[in-house]
Amino acid sequence: MPSVSSQYSPPSPARAGLRSHGYAVTWTRTGGSGLAEADRSPISVVLLDLGLPDMDGIDVARQLRNEHPDVLILILTARSEEIDVIVGLDAGADDYLAKPFSMTVLLARLRAHLRRRPPAPAGPDELVRIGDLTVDTAARRCHLGDREVELRPKEFELLAVLVRHPEEAVSRESLMAEVWDENWFGPTKTLDVTMSSLRRRLQAAASDAPAPVALPALTTLRGHGYRLDPPKPLDGN
Repeated sequence: MPSVSSQYSPPSPARAGLRSHGYAVTWTRTGGSGLAEADRSPISVVLLDLGLPDMDGIDVARQLRNEHPDVLILILTARSEEIDVIVGLDAGADDYLAKPFSMTVLLARLRAHLRRRPPAPAGPDELVRIGDLTVDTAARRCHLGDREVELRPKEFELLAVLVRHPEEAVSRESLMAEVWDENWFGPTKTLDVTMSSLRRRLQAAASDAPAPVALPALTTLRGHGYRLDPPKPLDGN
């Protein structure tokens, strides 16, 4: 049974609705108490309001992602500016819902995310190396050269899809279906934000490497999707 921690003030019918669909719900009023609850109990999902009485929800999302990398974070926001949504996703949230929203949509989003599971072992293809980038899908680990790169769950899953199809154009629809859900109906900006964050993490790891590393390129194909290209030779030839 998934365990949901809610850091917003849902009406009693909403909490009852979540429980009636098999979710064990814990509700906290403040960001601080929500973080403490996540440390104290195993939580699968956090429904996070950005407007908390004690701290900004963005800071809560960032701390949750750093301390509990596998938890699903769904932001619930009344903020209409796109930048607020992007900042929330970039802080570590997996998705967002704009208030007001229906219980049906919330349940559908939860089902879509929770259906995603780590990829099952797939024989020799579970370890892929392109240039100095190594992705182990069975262990869910990524290395650049000799150093491990810490990736968020969706960042890793996105990279895992692309390394299985090197030098192939992968459509946005295919990526959303494989990384999020085949019946996904939310905004595809979630994909763009996750890709942007993945690029930054890989580039930062390459910059911090003690010696030059051959990093594959994550190429944007406007109007279509993305492609993982092999790295250029380190000598520039």
